[in-house]
Amino acid sequence: MKSLPNKLKKKLQLREENNALRALPVDISLVDFSSNDYLGFSRNTQVFDHSYQILKEKALCQNGATGSRLISGNHSLYEEAETQLAKFHKSEAVLIFNSGYDANVGLFSSVPQRGDIILYDELIHASIRDGIRMSTATSYKFTHNNLEDLEKKLQGHTANNRRHNKGTGEIYVVTESVFSMDGDSPDIRAFTILCKEYHCRLIIDEAHAIGVFGTQGVGLIQDLGLELQVFARIITFGKALGCHGAAILGSELLKSYLINFSRSFIYTTGLPPHSLATILSAYQELQITNEIENLQQNILFFNQKIGEVGLGSRFIKSYSAIHCCIISGNNTVKEIALAIQQKGCNVKPILSPTVPEGKERLRFCLHSYNSKEEIEEVLDVLAIFVSGLSID
Repeated sequence: MKSLPNKLKKKLQLREENNALRALPVDISLVDFSSNDYLGFSRNTQVFDHSYQILKEKALCQNGATGSRLISGNHSLYEEAETQLAKFHKSEAVLIFNSGYDANVGLFSSVPQRGDIILYDELIHASIRDGIRMSTATSYKFTHNNLEDLEKKLQGHTANNRRHNKGTGEIYVVTESVFSMDGDSPDIRAFTILCKEYHCRLIIDEAHAIGVFGTQGVGLIQDLGLELQVFARIITFGKALGCHGAAILGSELLKSYLINFSRSFIYTTGLPPHSLATILSAYQELQITNEIENLQQNILFFNQKIGEVGLGSRFIKSYSAIHCCIISGNNTVKEIALAIQQKGCNVKPILSPTVPEGKERLRFCLHSYNSKEEIEEVLDVLAIFVSGLSID
């Protein structure tokens, strides 16, 4: 077998030198402060059993979808799931994708057109960035959660269009309701007002808000009653829902457009019936569970405990399930993460270049099933290990 090209070897070597080389982790039995399984649904027996019951009742003894949804893979559970999700999320239409990555790449590579402008938060998820790169639209980033910087850019583009008598290209504003690497949220209501004023189309990724915020975990957009003010919402099922797949919520026309032009939707095998049955089952459980309340209590307790152990200045302010302790330097944050893991708690270091250099961090993901004792223990251990570090 031929060796890896030298250019690629050098890139791997550079990662290793910076102590940023990624490797697949070994499954270890530690207290979970790292997964996205916020409500414990991935191991929920009611969800598991009900999924099987759905397949049995519909006589769907089928392991795979057999093809793309446009050919042979659009089995009956797709229509049922999309109809139920549209009702639950108060959306005109829903289109299910194989993953959040597929949904974001498919949306942003196909919807914004040449002559359009995309203004996106500088900390937007990698899948959105990849979709934007594939678009023929022109894109610019704005300072994280900064409405003033966004408005300044909107004013600049509006003035430029008038000055040069340009056509009426669309402007898409893109953000997340909860950011995966910071756990914080923008002022969504203010974003909708600004986008309405400048006639922009607002797109919001709700991956880390579904199942965490709002009655029955509907997400932040619905919790604020702003679903009609948003052009498209992206939701995923691999986090609080504990299963797999994603969906784009929007108008019937947007759904039709994506079916016709979204390459990550068109050119891939559909999800198997079991995946759709699990999505349906997870949404049913979401409407009756008390795990959302348990999660919210743990979030409040975690924030309270941060202050008690003197770590408030190190943590990014968050009311979500994601909490990040800034510890600069790949070497330092990896050493502290390993030390905490050796104490029995699975906390992951987030390294540069995933986050900007100097903003490396420990990322704590909270769950409904974390006990108060576990939260106290992990923060007490963390406080000991960072007590001698200077705050940058």
